[in-house]
Amino acid sequence: MDLDSARGVDRRRLLGWGGLAAVGVAAGATPGHAEPARTDRDIPPDTRPGGAYDRFVAKLAEEDRFSGVVLLSHRGRTVLSRSYGMADEERGIRNHEDVAFDLSSASQPFLAVAVLRLAQDGGLALSDTVGTHLTGFPPDVAEQVTIHHLLTTTAGLDAPMPDWQRVFTSTDEVHEYHERWTRQATLAVPPGSGNQGHTSGAGAGLAIAAQIVEAVSGTTFWDYAHQHVFGRSGMRGSGYFTRSRWLTDEHIAHPYMSQADGSRVDAVRNLDRGGLAPEIQGRNPARGFIGHASGEGFATAPDLVRFAHALRDGTVLDRPYADLLTGAKLPGRTPTSFVAYSGPLHLVDGRQWVFGRGGANAGSAANWDIYPDTGWVGVVLGNHDDIPFLEILQQQTQAITGRPADPPGGGG
Repeated sequence: MDLDSARGVDRRRLLGWGGLAAVGVAAGATPGHAEPARTDRDIPPDTRPGGAYDRFVAKLAEEDRFSGVVLLSHRGRTVLSRSYGMADEERGIRNHEDVAFDLSSASQPFLAVAVLRLAQDGGLALSDTVGTHLTGFPPDVAEQVTIHHLLTTTAGLDAPMPDWQRVFTSTDEVHEYHERWTRQATLAVPPGSGNQGHTSGAGAGLAIAAQIVEAVSGTTFWDYAHQHVFGRSGMRGSGYFTRSRWLTDEHIAHPYMSQADGSRVDAVRNLDRGGLAPEIQGRNPARGFIGHASGEGFATAPDLVRFAHALRDGTVLDRPYADLLTGAKLPGRTPTSFVAYSGPLHLVDGRQWVFGRGGANAGSAANWDIYPDTGWVGVVLGNHDDIPFLEILQQQTQAITGRPADPPGGGG
């Protein structure tokens, strides 16, 4: 018995898991076979309106501990959708299902999809090195670091911390800054030697991957993602939005940062206010003007469900490339977690695979999860600091699986 079997992992099932299974086809189904018809027995009581998960989130909202949207979808049909709090207090706009939220690093899989679309079109290979497409990097980075390393955060890079205090004023300024910043990256350890995860070097690696998208496609990463990721997936309310649009569009939630005195302040309208939560290192997302490849995309909850279905049906990626996106590339931090492209893969309750991504920023938190073996998609989007996010995700997992479990998502 190998180590995977000892941990309860079926290696053949793991390696075959991907775009088809990832969004609702039962394990073992073959391409072209119809999905099993949904019955009431497939819907656990705790996931329904009035069930345990619904009551838990409603109580948090009543106590002013949650503002945002939660959504549970099963095989393409909404089971639960709830919205709480204000998207823009100043204008009196409430949160609702069609409001987009800052995803922070929960938007990283969109970058991976953009890269894989270019791969399936023949524009690049995942084994290409940085130097195949870009110039200006140190020789060891250019010659040894591959696109695969960048997407698995195993490039071994070290890079200066970004200037979190700088306020950008245009997309051109953001673009120029990231080009200069990434070229300061150096090789700290051999590529492929381990997952660098939440480091500035990993962030620089994702920014390099976005620059490769631009070099191959001949357009900006933002434009490519809008056309080939959001557009193909039918995500009409999602994208990489500028600060000016964030200020004026009533369909984008404003993040509310907690202050030292217990009050909250609108992060978009108050770029330079202090008192931010320490776990996000004082970073105000509105300073960046527009999100970059390692974070700050926006999405609505239904759009994230549409993204999941676009992976399944071949709309956004051909199925072999969707398999590449969601398949395990290397072990994660626990015996039941693995690293996929720009997102974690977890084995929950010993029976269900979950692919998804989480992220948090000043005044916002987001998580979306795809349960491939049972057809569920779970989304949680919030726009307050100090939301008990891990507790919400644990309740979501328990409602879907029927068993207490650590939350499946990941990132930050």
